[in-house]
Amino acid sequence: MRALSIAATGMSAQEQNIEVIANNIANINTTGFKRSRAEFTDLIYQTERLMGVSSRGKDATVPEGAQIGLGVRTAAIRPVELQGSLTATGNAFDLAINGQGYFAVTNPNGDTVYTRAGAMSTNATGQLVTSDGYLTSPPILVPSNALAVNISQTGLVTATIPNQPTPQNLGQLTIANFVNPTGLMALGSNLFQETAASGPANVGVPGDTSFGIIQQGYLEASNVDPVSEITNLISAQRAYEMNSKVIQAADQMAGTISNIRS
Repeated sequence: MRALSIAATGMSAQEQNIEVIANNIANINTTGFKRSRAEFTDLIYQTERLMGVSSRGKDATVPEGAQIGLGVRTAAIRPVELQGSLTATGNAFDLAINGQGYFAVTNPNGDTVYTRAGAMSTNATGQLVTSDGYLTSPPILVPSNALAVNISQTGLVTATIPNQPTPQNLGQLTIANFVNPTGLMALGSNLFQETAASGPANVGVPGDTSFGIIQQGYLEASNVDPVSEITNLISAQRAYEMNSKVIQAADQMAGTISNIRS
């Protein structure tokens, strides 16, 4: 009975849906996290009666035919690239991107990866790094005697140095854009990697056309909406239960046939 396997695909799809929702809820307080949604597509169809073919009469054709679908599968798990709210922290090295773009950082292997999480600090040598110790790209070196560090909305980094009348220029932060940011590969730890699907990184100055601006002293919160996720969770749970009911009904029908034959 095909209903058993069809309903089983529905249960499997809703299980994956719940896993996506669970990950969203688990990361509700993760800086810069973007919620995801599961997208589904129907499977192939079996044709019981082909439409458009000749029927019994010479000029009569079957208008609709009969096709039975064989279930559902997960087509994609798509990140929802909506801006998270900005939260003031009071830390001069906390940075948030207001708008499009990613910070480029260098991992220990020397590869460039990307992040929306701007919880920065300085390491033992004064270099600006992420919470995992990854250097910003381009690198920024903060003098040990700096009294204050200012990062403008356009990414210009300056420091107030004792006995210097004007701030010292430390460098220019840039951000990267992608034609298809949903095509980036998630690496964990708020990091993403460029792929063929995302297209190459387009690096520019914050505030330029199609680039967001940098807000010093802020962090971007997760864009997960708790109410929406709970609603989605209940909906997925109900869909899972309905598919299980179909399996129970199909099993009872098959049992009835077996009893008649016996």
